[in-house]
Formats: sequence, C-alpha cells, structure tokens
Amino acid sequence: MASGQGILGSLLLILILVSSAPKLSESARIFTLINDCKETIWPGITPGENFNGGGVVLKPTQSIVFTAPVGWAGRIWGRTGCNFDKNGNGTCQTGSCGNSLKCTASGKTPVSLAEFTLASVDYYDVSLVDGFNVPMVVTPMNGGGNCSVAGCDQDLRATCPSELAVKSNGKTIACRSACDVFNTDEYCCKGVFGNPTTCQPTSYSKLFKAACPTAYSYAYDDPTSIFTCSGTDYVITFCSSRNQTVCTYHNHKLYCNESQSPKLLVGKWWPLMLALPFMINLLLIS
Repeated sequence: MASGQGILGSLLLILILVSSAPKLSESARIFTLINDCKETIWPGITPGENFNGGGVVLKPTQSIVFTAPVGWAGRIWGRTGCNFDKNGNGTCQTGSCGNSLKCTASGKTPVSLAEFTLASVDYYDVSLVDGFNVPMVVTPMNGGGNCSVAGCDQDLRATCPSELAVKSNGKTIACRSACDVFNTDEYCCKGVFGNPTTCQPTSYSKLFKAACPTAYSYAYDDPTSIFTCSGTDYVITFCSSRNQTVCTYHNHKLYCNESQSPKLLVGKWWPLMLALPFMINLLLIS
C-alpha cells in the first residue's frame, strides 16, 4: 500500500494537470508515472513527442501525467544516478539514452523496460531481457479484456549473481542479462537458438522469472509476459508492489484500483475529495 503522502501527492497532481489540459479525445490513453522509490528517478520515453520530449525527473513520491494517441508504440524506463545541468545535459549511472534529459534513443542496458503498442487492442509488457535496474509495474485501469498487471516489483539488484552485477562504489546498481555478459547464441536466442522451440529458459532467466513472474525473462517468454487490454489508462510505478493502490483520472472522474478492482474514488477517500479544492488553491497561490 502506498503511503498517504504519496497517494495524496499523486491525486493532487493528476487533478491539477488534467483540469488545466485540453479536452482529451476518446481514443487517448492516459499515462500516469509515479516514483515510489527512495531515490530520484529520471524516466525516459521513446518516442517522446507526447511525453515532454522524451524525459522527465521524478523525485520520491512525485508523479506526472501524459496522454498518448492510439497508434503510439514506444518504451518507458527509469534512469538512476543522473546528474543534469540546467540545460538538460548530463549523464546517468543506469538507463542512459545519451547525454540529454530528453531521450531520442532507447536506454542503455541493463534496464527494466515497459513496452506498449496502442491500437484497438493494446499490447504491453515489462521486459527484463535487457537486464534490470529498477522495480517497475504497469497497471492498466478502466479498460476491457484481460488487462493484467505486468512488471517486476522485486529488487533484483539485491539477489543479482555476481557475474551479472553492475557495481558503483561497492553497491550493485543494476543486473545485466546473461546475453549481455556472455554473448552466446544460447543466452541471446540467436543462430540455431533463434526460435521458440530451441530457445529455452536458462538458469539466469529462471532466476529473473521466479522473482518476477509477469515480466519477460528471455526473448520467447511470451505466454506469461505480454498482455492485452482495450481502451485503458496506464499507471507506471517505480519501486511499487503489484497490489499497491494507484489512481487515474478517467472521463472527468478519479478512479483507484483498491483490491485490484478499479472503482470510483469513494468510501474512505471522500474527506480527501472534499478537501482537494482547498488544497489545490493553496498550491496555486504558494
């Protein structure tokens, strides 16, 4: 369960951003990115035209809302240990897409990666095929179909085999894939291993899968790792649990997924809703 401060901050930001935004088309998908980590995360997004040019900064408990049209196909990941100047130039320890806050290329491996294809039926997944750098969960809300929660809420940095570990100052900051480290046909699912029949789970991918059963652990890990949903909103949370309460603003109403069943924000949240106009006023004048 998220902290009250974290949920409150997310709700306030969602309401403020949506109330000041132009009316969304019925086909637009709402993306809410939330940082529940104890450290700052710099999400990268490609293509980034609908996402602040491809990069943002999220301090702990902060969130941000974007919209993307049907037809958008892209990737979202978290960067860690970044240092950018006032012009958005700098570097990151993990997930770097170059020397800019705003990404025009995918993040450098190892990186936890959320992938989306928005159409009449959306396809989405979280992939650890290129390694792991931060826990990441994708929660679809208000959609139709299977609409399962995807991702990895375990911190694989703590259990990463030493031969895959990326370290900085003695601390494991990311976990590489076996393909990235050993570059063999078997680990990389290429050559004679380049099809679903011959490419099988390895001891390393099984470690990833055991910790994160709804994330891709190797190239052909499709049946338990790729999901579909229609007309949905997406909440992408870093360092969250799969059953954490998250919220989205949909059809001019705020919804949360308590007990994994999206519902209108009612019940114990009504005092917060009554107080929101006053709190928003304070934010705007402060």
